[in-house]
Amino acid sequence: MTLSKKSPSKFCISPNSKIGEAFHQFKDVGITCLVVADENKFLGTITDGDIRKELLSGSNMRTSIKDIYQKNAFFIKQEDVGDHQKIKKAFIKKRYNLIPIIDTKKNLIEVITWFDFFGKKEAIKKFQAPMVVMAGGKGSRMAPFTNILPKPLIPINNQPVIERIINSFHAHGKNDIYISINFKGAILKAYFQELNPKYSITFIEEKKPLGTAGALSKLKGKIEDSFFLTNCDVLFDLDYSEILAHHLKSASLLTLVASAKEITIPYGSLKTDQQGFLSDFHEKPILDYLINCGLYMIHPDALRYIPNNKYFDLTDLISVLLKKNLKVGVYPINDDQWIDVGQWEEYRNAVSKLK
Repeated sequence: MTLSKKSPSKFCISPNSKIGEAFHQFKDVGITCLVVADENKFLGTITDGDIRKELLSGSNMRTSIKDIYQKNAFFIKQEDVGDHQKIKKAFIKKRYNLIPIIDTKKNLIEVITWFDFFGKKEAIKKFQAPMVVMAGGKGSRMAPFTNILPKPLIPINNQPVIERIINSFHAHGKNDIYISINFKGAILKAYFQELNPKYSITFIEEKKPLGTAGALSKLKGKIEDSFFLTNCDVLFDLDYSEILAHHLKSASLLTLVASAKEITIPYGSLKTDQQGFLSDFHEKPILDYLINCGLYMIHPDALRYIPNNKYFDLTDLISVLLKKNLKVGVYPINDDQWIDVGQWEEYRNAVSKLK
């Protein structure tokens, strides 16, 4: 086997870089691991998991990665680069995205990715978990289209958004799909009947609007394992198996997928003392938030807190769980990994980006 040698530079990041820069570089190189190097000296590696853990501890996108990256990261010595069994074992056993190759002076010589070694992308991890798509809303933000079509059927380059959501999810296996419907639900059912997809769909019909969580009461006793719940107007570029693993490891009743977002105030911010005199001034301050993206994982035990046949939103369920001191987890993602197509500006952005 002859490995194709790649310049390691595009996989490298400086230890002085910020979390936000690492997130963007993950997207650019198409894998979720980077080599941390200083003037080509190998220092370690950093993964998206390292960054998520740091964001959950209170850091923001401008936090340096210098204290986050793995300093004892795995590598292969230059003289062992011909030991294909050793490299193969490391890739498969540890599920590495890449392996750095270094010389005796710890200079980074090259980087071997999964694709370099196996000649194909790493197989998408399969799992068994249902998905519920909330498709019963009126979609008033997308009028006048939604005066005629239900929001989930609004097309993005000749494919309805709900099909894109389901197809992305089904890349991880033929998992059960539930769709809650109310407004123009008959049109949505007729569309899937004519489409005749390879996957099976169960419709949860609301005779009256039940909110973003109310329809889930109809799943009590029908779903035994944790399931995904998604809005019908959000698209994600994510590994769903990682979200599932995070949710199960945390033993949360509910996990929210949240985008790390920076919001710049376009004005100077003033702070005054008790006498009304200026005590501090910040020009165009940056605020950091974790924004709810509309994708969740829910353990079936959480359904017991949803009243039957009553209007009940996800925010109501989350409030109940927090008041009862039950675990509600968070899975941070980069702001580039999702699009809210339920508003016109983002819809036009999605049409220009997606095929």
